[in-house]
Amino acid sequence: MLILARDGSILRGFLSTDGQWRLPVLPDAVDPLYRRILIAAEDRRFALHPGVDPMAALRALGQLVVRQHIVSGASTLTMQTVRLLEHRPRTLASKLIETAEALALERIESKNDILGLYMTLAPFGGNLEGVRAASLAYFGREPSRLTPAEAALLVAIPRAPERLRPDRYPAAARRARNRVLTRIFAAGILSPAAYAEARSEPVPRQRLAMPFHAPHLASDLRKRAPGQAVIRTTIDPLLQRQVEALLHREITAFYRHATYAALVVANRRRRVVAYVGNAIFTSAARRGTIDMARVVRSPGSALKPFLYAMAFDRLIIHPETLLDDRRRDFGDYAPSDFNGRFQGEVSAREALQYSLNVPAVAVLQRLGPERFTSALAAAGIRLHLPQPTTGPGLAVALGGDGITLTDMATLYVALAHGGKVAPLRYRADEPAGSETVLFGPAAAWYVDDILSAVPPPPGLPPSALRRRRPLAFKTGTSYGFRDSWAAGYDREFTIVVWAGRPDGTPLPGSSGLTIAAPVLFKIADLLGPAPAGSGRPPPPGALLVSRRNLPPRLQRLQTGPLDRAASAEADAPRILFPPNGATLEWGERDLPLEAAGGSGALHWLVDGRPLPPPPPHRPLYWRPSGIGFVRLTVIDSAGRSAHANIRLMP
Repeated sequence: MLILARDGSILRGFLSTDGQWRLPVLPDAVDPLYRRILIAAEDRRFALHPGVDPMAALRALGQLVVRQHIVSGASTLTMQTVRLLEHRPRTLASKLIETAEALALERIESKNDILGLYMTLAPFGGNLEGVRAASLAYFGREPSRLTPAEAALLVAIPRAPERLRPDRYPAAARRARNRVLTRIFAAGILSPAAYAEARSEPVPRQRLAMPFHAPHLASDLRKRAPGQAVIRTTIDPLLQRQVEALLHREITAFYRHATYAALVVANRRRRVVAYVGNAIFTSAARRGTIDMARVVRSPGSALKPFLYAMAFDRLIIHPETLLDDRRRDFGDYAPSDFNGRFQGEVSAREALQYSLNVPAVAVLQRLGPERFTSALAAAGIRLHLPQPTTGPGLAVALGGDGITLTDMATLYVALAHGGKVAPLRYRADEPAGSETVLFGPAAAWYVDDILSAVPPPPGLPPSALRRRRPLAFKTGTSYGFRDSWAAGYDREFTIVVWAGRPDGTPLPGSSGLTIAAPVLFKIADLLGPAPAGSGRPPPPGALLVSRRNLPPRLQRLQTGPLDRAASAEADAPRILFPPNGATLEWGERDLPLEAAGGSGALHWLVDGRPLPPPPPHRPLYWRPSGIGFVRLTVIDSAGRSAHANIRLMP
């Protein structure tokens, strides 16, 4: 099986069931010079004969009669292909069978297809079969570009593959190659200068390792489609090699038993373009064969942006809402900030930027842990709880759960898609998955605006800061310094990095900011500068006001769970007109907005933007600005709300 990059180059190959490196290849993917030399040296009338060359057969027979021994064979490339497809003892009966089968093969297959079979099955010594495997093993590259000497060597080896292996018998291989060169020089294929240069070229003296990139992803795709011969992925081969080399370099200066894992996703189509499951696959000390991109680890604070986004979307808070960062007990749970100090009164924007713990727990308490985890589960993101038999608690806000790196990347890509979650794509033929709305575009923009202003990690040189992509990014560090995370994104790409020990042993003093974030920005540098105008303007519905102009209930976080507050009174507000799901005709006219229930004055919002209150004892009218979908919200003085999604048609 072959696992290919998106351009068709090999990421990783797997041995066939009989232990051979048998790599399929099309003739058009091989250097035309090799094809010319092959036909000139093995079967000059290949394009003309029906599978058997009568002239070659008569010549061979005449030489046998005159000299009493075989001087040259009469096997055509078609006959050799038949022999490769089904091995038989070298007898006269076998020769007659091969002749008949060659004639039959020519009737059902084209010359090009027969040539492709030969190029795939020809033996090249050891467990190498086919010109592609041989070119990779002896020259370290695909056979699309070959020198005359290389092409001649690949033509010569199959004549006696074990005796002409250049890695074991370089002198014999060189002599066989030169005989092919002499023959094609006489046929006028090479000029005198090219012939002399080719004869002087050394033959390779060692066999190189086969391509081995994205090995964890390759293994996973193979398990999912065991019977498929070739799988083309979405991986960018150059970026994959660069990220692998970067993580390999970085890990050598890191703790001995620790490692990195990283994903890079092209946001527009959610295609994974780089996948490193473990920095050093061959390292036993770092458990290199374990794919840390799919292992459940604690996210630390890396999930906080999604907690805040859901709270923004449900109008529980606004970026300018005041939160308290003071010592506080939530029942028997008493969180503290990472540095052990408290900041006092802060805005939600500041609380997320500085990853303060107490405000995040207070927001989760208001939103509800069950609502948070259920929304993620509905979008296909499963959080793994320490005790699956119990419901989620407030510790979920600070990483008291588990998530895989692939799911973390899926979530951060959703921020670049306005809050819509869909599966990542690893295969080129994989269709786009269905989207699930986790939160609205206004909430996603709030988070993007907040995280874009987070200071870069310490230690980056000024030159790196000037050329870096303007990433919105967040870090996370799990309890006990076991997991360090950094996730960053812009409109084009999302990058997620994990660092830690696969066995879960702590790394004292490490954090997402100190060991994961610097690697995140180095990967971002590999992507080149962001295109001009890559910033995102605020979407419709974003409430761009100061704290004093917020609705009263959004100026400070309300206390208590949302469910408990909603059940305190049975008479919660509800929208009477237009009802949820209604389709209305749009025109140059005002639409009435009617609500009932609730306590105190009712405040209306259209796509998150507040409407001016109506005059006393007058109904409220609203004039839509155009066609499309609109979200209406009504809020009472107790902070309870009701929503209606409507569609305006021309």
